[in-house]
Amino acid sequence: MAKLSQLLCIITLSTYSKLAFSLATPPPLPILPLPSYAQLKWQQRELIMFLHFGVNTFTDSEWGTGNESPAIFHPTGLDANQWVDTATKGGVSLMILTAKHHDGFCLWPSKYTDHSVVGSPWKNGHGDVVQELVNAAKARGVDVGLYLSPWDRHDRRYGNTKAYNEYYLAQLQELLNNYGNVREIWFDGAKGSNAPNMSYDFNDWFAMVKELQSTINIFSDAGPGVRWVGNEKGYAGSTCWSTINASSLSIGNGSIVNYLNTGDPKGTDWLPAECDVSIRTGWFWHKSQSPKGVNELLEIYYNSVGRNCLLLLLLNVPPNTTGLISKSDVQRLTEFKSAINTIFSSNLAEKCSVKATSQRGGRNGGFGPENVLDSDHLWTYWAPNDEDKEDHWIEFKATGEPLRFNVVRIQEAIGLGQRIRRHGIYVDGNRVARGTTVGYKRLHRLGSGVVYGYKVRLRIMGSRALPLISSFGLHFDPFWHPNGH
Repeated sequence: MAKLSQLLCIITLSTYSKLAFSLATPPPLPILPLPSYAQLKWQQRELIMFLHFGVNTFTDSEWGTGNESPAIFHPTGLDANQWVDTATKGGVSLMILTAKHHDGFCLWPSKYTDHSVVGSPWKNGHGDVVQELVNAAKARGVDVGLYLSPWDRHDRRYGNTKAYNEYYLAQLQELLNNYGNVREIWFDGAKGSNAPNMSYDFNDWFAMVKELQSTINIFSDAGPGVRWVGNEKGYAGSTCWSTINASSLSIGNGSIVNYLNTGDPKGTDWLPAECDVSIRTGWFWHKSQSPKGVNELLEIYYNSVGRNCLLLLLLNVPPNTTGLISKSDVQRLTEFKSAINTIFSSNLAEKCSVKATSQRGGRNGGFGPENVLDSDHLWTYWAPNDEDKEDHWIEFKATGEPLRFNVVRIQEAIGLGQRIRRHGIYVDGNRVARGTTVGYKRLHRLGSGVVYGYKVRLRIMGSRALPLISSFGLHFDPFWHPNGH
């Protein structure tokens, strides 16, 4: 009987041992703060199109006076389907329209003012630009965002804090109740030096927005969903944290632009930065202006998308007086998207063998270095052991001919927080690039123009917690000429 009991005990221990060995290793603990679902979706878009359109288009100005007659708004060939077609060709999945700019002219028939398309000869006063964009975008699976300028140079209530805030909130409710799902709403603090003294009830506005559309992202200098990057050049800081202290931010405060540009590793709020820049010199269409060249747009891309603002290079493409996006802008946006596809369609790292200092849970833990070469850029990743506190690395080795590249792409598993503080890229033992933050995406365009080598190592020298690398790429950019030739 004793022998039988002993045998059963051995069998039980053996079974438990096999079961324990087969159980999956749990993921590492997240490091707060974390992005929301809406912020994660936003982060993966890469490009957003901003459509500045209104009476300024017809007066050749950037900031209207508020005294423009609605009769000047007459886009005889307006075709929102052409706008959306341009967006899809450019790889854009979200289009933001200026429903009202500083001049106060509304592109929808607001029942709270007659300074709108109602007074326009376009469609005999029965037109609605917002609705036309929403319809065209929905048919193509493109999302819509809206900009409603807080500064209004036309409405007489502006300057009367209570009356104007009620008016503005009423128009917010019109837009968010009547036009389906709005994925992003844009606020800013722009105001002329001679504007009447006016206090905006941003907290009330934000609360109403969230009540009406819970999954929307709210953009402003201070979020609460997405923050401004601090300039209109489309450039983020070489260090750019998605984390920041929202309590230190305020809308229209020019003294915090550097803080907005870099973020804060000790920040208590996940508030990623959005880069805004126009494809032309101005925000609205002007006959005298031409779109930026492909190389200039690529430079902006590397300094925005490639610095963890990634999704947003906010690319402004203004319709012209006919109501169409100009052929030159359509062509440039298409060329720009083609250039990005050319650069990133091939990943040389996928042809390499890969190893790392260690991996969480051992070989069968599910966190091996091979995860950085799959198609999931968020939820599969390489994680080192907890015991390895510093100087983690992951290495890619050519299996044949030497690697030829000039762009390195690194991505963190930001669903568990942003972690990396400092990193370097080494080719055959020689450092070719170094940087600080990574975030959702970091792109290094190598200064030498072209690099050849057999071994490429990503070394992480400092992080807020165990670094989690979700994706890695070695790419060749044929448009990159470091000497400018």
